[in-house]
Amino acid sequence: MTPALPRAFLERPLAHRGLHDRAAGVIENSRAAAEAAIAAGYGIELDLQLSADGEAMVFHDDELNRLTGETGPVRERTARELSRIRLTGSDETIPTLAEFLSLVGGRAPLLVEAKDQSLVMGPVDGRLERRAARLLSAYDGEKAVMSFNPHSVALLRDAAPAIPRGRTTCSFREDYWSGLAPERRAELARMDDLDALGCGFISHQHNDLGDEEVARVKATGLPILCWTIRSPEAEAAARRVADNVTFEGYRA
Repeated sequence: MTPALPRAFLERPLAHRGLHDRAAGVIENSRAAAEAAIAAGYGIELDLQLSADGEAMVFHDDELNRLTGETGPVRERTARELSRIRLTGSDETIPTLAEFLSLVGGRAPLLVEAKDQSLVMGPVDGRLERRAARLLSAYDGEKAVMSFNPHSVALLRDAAPAIPRGRTTCSFREDYWSGLAPERRAELARMDDLDALGCGFISHQHNDLGDEEVARVKATGLPILCWTIRSPEAEAAARRVADNVTFEGYRA
């Protein structure tokens, strides 16, 4: 079963990690960034990391240091501890997915990315995926899930088959993905697992939209989202291929 991506994900640009503006104290993946996106009429893309005690936390990085005054892996702190850590430049703390869903309350479509917990695009234990699936299945609002890691997508499929899912994709070039073996990078870039995973879309890196693999996927009729657009000019170029954009730093 491949659930279709709701129309809202093709009609409303998706604010990357919410409509954040660090200079104004609105930090990525924060409650304020969600409220700003909702007020502007956008959808919201958000990221999930796993706490030490199995809670889904709305946070992008594996490590705490870029966005907080703390250091070390997110996965080594409990949800209670993480929920007390202030996001640098704001009065907010790291939200749980449950808190984020309660705040949004169906007012915007949510594109939820499960970050790779293996750090090498390998098998994962499924704790993050199962927790996210449980919360999202009970959430009365438009949602879709995705991950760079096909193992995570498979777990999300099995835990919540009715929720639309996709793969976050790119060309997996060596300059950025040097930690992966060449054959694994090639395998991920081919995107030949979309049917098996029951993917209803991909979200592809915007400057790789001209790749022949993207053309092949588009020819099947699967929606193409893209990341991350940072100017009107880049948006115009991306929309020649993509059905919608994930954006930041300007108003799409």
